[in-house]
Amino acid sequence: MTDVNGLSIGILGGTGDQGKGLARRFAMAGHPVLIGSRNAQRAQEAADSVGSGARGAANAEVAAEADVVIVAVPYEGHKALLESLRAELAGKIVVDCVNPLGFDRQGAYALPVEEGSAAQQAAAVLPGSRVVAAFHHVSAVVLMDPSVDKVDLDVLVLGDDREATDLVQALASVIPGVRGVYGGRLRNAFQVEALTANIISINRRYKAHAGIRVTDI
Repeated sequence: MTDVNGLSIGILGGTGDQGKGLARRFAMAGHPVLIGSRNAQRAQEAADSVGSGARGAANAEVAAEADVVIVAVPYEGHKALLESLRAELAGKIVVDCVNPLGFDRQGAYALPVEEGSAAQQAAAVLPGSRVVAAFHHVSAVVLMDPSVDKVDLDVLVLGDDREATDLVQALASVIPGVRGVYGGRLRNAFQVEALTANIISINRRYKAHAGIRVTDI
């Protein structure tokens, strides 16, 4: 297993539920966590709610300082944000967990992305970064629930850089109960992002916070 001890983790969009949930779990695992937002004060408020030494700052500062950066922003602001941070993210592992989804009376559905997926869009915008897709199906409610000691979940990790995917798998596994599982090349990320719509439907029907497990490995 790749050694990830001491790596600092920045979360762009860390004021949202998913971002705060991931921040909380990584901070509890002993990692320095930086929460980013367009508004530094909002970022610090989110960090204070997470606790465990998390710190908030503007997105550009977080992108420049963190060892690994997780992108957890709404899809509509995804491309523009990454374009604005291209210099700060150069040379870094960037973990994209954005799900391009729409919602109507029938529920959630996957949106088409010109590049194929949000992760591929990130790779196109950030040619100098090592883009990995992961953490798409993690329930924010479960992550933030103090009564949940272990999160029953496999995190599918996709990318074209073996060293980067190995590191992100190891990062996923620092959260008790979570296992990072290699899920293929970045070109297949659209399948993982779209699956989120199915999981939302499951959760609505069964009033649950379901994740996924991969068997026989």
